[in-house]
Amino acid sequence: MTNSVDDTRAARRARHEAIRTEVAAEEAEAAEAEAAENAAALDVPLHVRISRGLDAELRRRAADERIPTSALVRRLLDQAVHRHGTGELTAADVEAIARRVTREELDAAQG
Repeated sequence: MTNSVDDTRAARRARHEAIRTEVAAEEAEAAEAEAAENAAALDVPLHVRISRGLDAELRRRAADERIPTSALVRRLLDQAVHRHGTGELTAADVEAIARRVTREELDAAQG
């Protein structure tokens, strides 16, 4: 074999080793992120049925953020629950809905 072939092989091996090292670092980072989220979360399993499209979107977003899909779903659920409160209607909400319905009924009767 010539030095050129040996140099090419050595360069290829070095590239492959660099790729393996990078992948290992990314996997360790993702595992660390999931472990931190798991430590902060209760271990209560939740099973839901979702569409294939939603599954694909969640997996894509998780891959973009380089985190496990389960960690992304936990974060999204936590944000949704805390951002929108309990989801219960207040008396003011009910009154506003009643006024709107009455107004729409009156408009329909006059039109």
